[in-house]
Amino acid sequence: MHESATDTNTEVHDGGAWDLICGDLQSMVSRDAFQRWFRAARMTSCEDGVVTIGVPGEIHQVWIETNYLPELTSAVCARIEGVHEVRVTIGTEEVAPVEKETPADEPAATYVRPDEPGAFEKRIKAAGLNPNYTFERFVVGNNSQFAHAACEAVAKRTGVGYNPLFIHGGPGLGKTHLMQSIGQEWLRRYPSSRVVYLTCEKFTNEFIDAVRRGDIEKFRRRYRSADVMLIDDVQFLAGKERSQEEFFHTFNTLLDGRQQVVLTSDRPACEIKNLEPRLVSRFECGLAVELQPPQMETRMAILRKKSDEWKVKVDGSILRFLAERIGTNVRRLEGALMRVATFASLAGESVSVDKVEHLLRDLLREEASRQISIDSIQKAVAEHFDVRLADMTSRRRPASIAFPRQVAMYLSRNLTKGSLMEIGEAFGGRDHGTVIHACKKISDRIGKEPGMRETIARIESGLRR
Repeated sequence: MHESATDTNTEVHDGGAWDLICGDLQSMVSRDAFQRWFRAARMTSCEDGVVTIGVPGEIHQVWIETNYLPELTSAVCARIEGVHEVRVTIGTEEVAPVEKETPADEPAATYVRPDEPGAFEKRIKAAGLNPNYTFERFVVGNNSQFAHAACEAVAKRTGVGYNPLFIHGGPGLGKTHLMQSIGQEWLRRYPSSRVVYLTCEKFTNEFIDAVRRGDIEKFRRRYRSADVMLIDDVQFLAGKERSQEEFFHTFNTLLDGRQQVVLTSDRPACEIKNLEPRLVSRFECGLAVELQPPQMETRMAILRKKSDEWKVKVDGSILRFLAERIGTNVRRLEGALMRVATFASLAGESVSVDKVEHLLRDLLREEASRQISIDSIQKAVAEHFDVRLADMTSRRRPASIAFPRQVAMYLSRNLTKGSLMEIGEAFGGRDHGTVIHACKKISDRIGKEPGMRETIARIESGLRR
């Protein structure tokens, strides 16, 4: 016999109705989800068809409302007649205080009281995060604007549907920085949550050790109970069948429990060789964002920001020289600035461009070896649009060939030092007016068509790898 909505206040305080509701909830959500989000909840009132559920804090309220309100409502309505609304509130007197239990196989440092001195710093350390990797320290450019916005949305929980969030791009472009920024922001907003960061290599090595020691359940409890799981370099899973199997089940457990998963890779999921199709499918079911190499203006902004952070004075001409000559990745750019700043500090003298060129000769030589050529652009464009390389220089003019050729001319003008005459010559002896027309046409389409912008960015990204 169900209780009616008008006479359940006597049941609220002795917990009878709530115990029945909890019993139903445990069959609707995973065991981990119930323990994490409903164990400390209490039914605090039931009046006029409105049932109020009290929870310990904001993270519980937001998470339940976002992910489990239909299940909670169903369980309440199944046990109490006449209910037309279920509300989740924070901090009522009837809610028992909760202290998150530390699993026996986890170090106590993983769980830190929010009011403890230095609590935030301790939580960052326990999660394996670098305190320098914050959103405030990330320089946003056209190459990273979308990825940065998506990461902020996940961190602020306005991008609930972005699960998993898959960040891909070449080395040294800021994937780890953005991923760890999510972790730090999450810990700042939701102190009681459990954030775990690790590389895919570490996941694999720990899994192998767990199998060897025979304590695989301990390994699973550790990683499947996270609120936010941040996994770096998932391409490392390629070819590792047993690790892929374990990762697949860990991944599914986290998503089934509505826990947030963020992954990084040096390439799109579909391009990771020897990766099981079911994992590729899972990685692509959320939101995938790409980080591109930074453009000249962004590289200058990065150098200026780092100069300010490190409190070093470097002449603007030197910064521009570095930005012009080093463009493959941010890590290399910052390393070059550190080398120049250190030399200037130790030598006690101003640094000239000639001196910098000598000081960084190894880096500059490697950058030059990666220099994008007109030939490499023609090959990349022909491959992308599935046309023959010979069509780049032929006199044929059907749209299926003329358009890719114009794209290749545009990229040659923007990514190489070739003059208009040199570019025209490389495309079958065309004059400079043809090159100008092609560049203007593609530039106009980039400004009007987001798809065109993405196409150009993808080809450019491939050329810079």
